[in-house]
Amino acid sequence: MAKKTKARTIGVLDFQKMFPNEETAVAYFEAIRWGSTPTCPRCHKSEKIHAGQKPYQRWCGRCRKYFSAKTGTVMEASNKPIQMWLLAMYFLVTARKGISSLQLSKELSTSQPTAWFILHRIREACGSELEALSGQVELDETYLGGKDKNRHESKKKNVGRGTAGKQAVFGMRERGGATKAMPVEQTNRATLLPMICGTVEPGSTLYTDDHGAYRDVEGLGYDHHVVNHSAKQYVDGMAHTNSVESVWAVLKRGFYGTYHNWSMKHTHRYVNEFTFRLNDGDVQRDTVDRIASLSQALCGKRIRYRELVA
Repeated sequence: MAKKTKARTIGVLDFQKMFPNEETAVAYFEAIRWGSTPTCPRCHKSEKIHAGQKPYQRWCGRCRKYFSAKTGTVMEASNKPIQMWLLAMYFLVTARKGISSLQLSKELSTSQPTAWFILHRIREACGSELEALSGQVELDETYLGGKDKNRHESKKKNVGRGTAGKQAVFGMRERGGATKAMPVEQTNRATLLPMICGTVEPGSTLYTDDHGAYRDVEGLGYDHHVVNHSAKQYVDGMAHTNSVESVWAVLKRGFYGTYHNWSMKHTHRYVNEFTFRLNDGDVQRDTVDRIASLSQALCGKRIRYRELVA
């Protein structure tokens, strides 16, 4: 069996040497986005493109509008340099348990609200679609949120014990492959089965715990193996959910340790961040390759501040 080659991980000083100024950062991002031929993000044509009036700006003779490498990306309308955005992406992909907006603001020498906005826009890009999962796939669900008794009186939900008042997250992890996870309103059959069918290829082998929502998956074209967690059974031959449960372990370390809680309306973006690191953090992938993947994911997406705070 061929031995895995270890990825080249670069430190922050080496990363800053790669992009010592805005010119090198813009050239890098333009090459990632367009290659050697700048293309208008509006009409998607590369003819009649001329230099604009401002640095790093271009003019499209067809649309008769200005554009830059930021146009049509999550960076659009940002007055922060691409050099800063690349450094923020570096910290996000290399911090296994995430980086808080307060810490990032110190690293970037900017304000905490600005760092918060940058991080959420990058997380929005982390939600790119993946190919369907196949082969051996583990399914599981977890819950995020503190105990009601620990909340301030004005924030108590008074909804009982256990998982009540917490945010459910459903995850699917292909053994040796990609992970998909997302927040869900319920963890019942009506919610989970359509998500499984829309994500996992028929004929795949599914490994789950004894949660009742999974009982009918075999009739949907899957080979189903169960470990009975209720009876303290966690491994039964090849049947276990250890891989997807390791995703929850990292997610919860970030939730409680790095972010110290987050607004539940943003859970899908935080989950996107963690799954991106898992999917793009293979030991055979260099740090610069992971930055390149995230840079490509920035294109074609945009989220405004008013959408985040609404």
